[in-house]
Amino acid sequence: MKIVFFLLFVLVYGLNAQGIYASFYVQADKNANLAFDASGIVKRVFVDISSSVKKGDKLVELVNDETKASLEIAKAELASAEVIYKYAQRDYNRWEKIGDIVDEAKLDVYALAYEKAKTLLNEAKASVAYQEELYSKTFLYAPFDGAIYEKNVEAGDVVNAMNLKTILKIQSINKRKLIIEFDQKYWKQVKVGQSFLYKIDGDTVQHRANIVKIYPSINQESRKIRAEVEAKDFLVGLFGDGYIQTEVKE
Repeated sequence: MKIVFFLLFVLVYGLNAQGIYASFYVQADKNANLAFDASGIVKRVFVDISSSVKKGDKLVELVNDETKASLEIAKAELASAEVIYKYAQRDYNRWEKIGDIVDEAKLDVYALAYEKAKTLLNEAKASVAYQEELYSKTFLYAPFDGAIYEKNVEAGDVVNAMNLKTILKIQSINKRKLIIEFDQKYWKQVKVGQSFLYKIDGDTVQHRANIVKIYPSINQESRKIRAEVEAKDFLVGLFGDGYIQTEVKE
């Protein structure tokens, strides 16, 4: 019976005995602290903790009635400038075609009107772009597909662009990475592509994944090297250990 148990042990853990020991902790593949780049009063919060969002989704909105009104005025001025430019251009083109038989001073008048209309149009376009930027800053958008895991904002709160404060934290929903650490003495042996056999602490299931990145420096305090392994669905913050297989299988 003892022999059978020993053989089973070797079968399951034999590779581990030949590998390089490494511990790890779980991080989200993407993680971001979100704050407003504008000052104002929070009008609406569209998400809560555990909300799943898509890239570009609105997360928080500031009171923005004045900013929105300024944008609408700028758009109206742009529409007017486009009409003025259209007729100034048409008049200039018409008189330019018969420039040889009309008073040169007359043509200059239309040329000047055309240039002024062009300048007015460019200024109106710049004004709209500026107001759109101001209006856009009254919203906080999701930078990538993810889930909200921390929320420090409610309607009525005041935010200050001069004193940036994280109001939401977002992380990728499923994608995870294991930050593995192993002794520096193995720095020549561990390479990208090698297998990592591991278990989450408290779980008996063994997993296998390949090393995708090795950090180019050594932690001066622990004298360990870090590397990354891709994973999915684990809770961020979990930890465990495993063994790096130093032979890359083709």
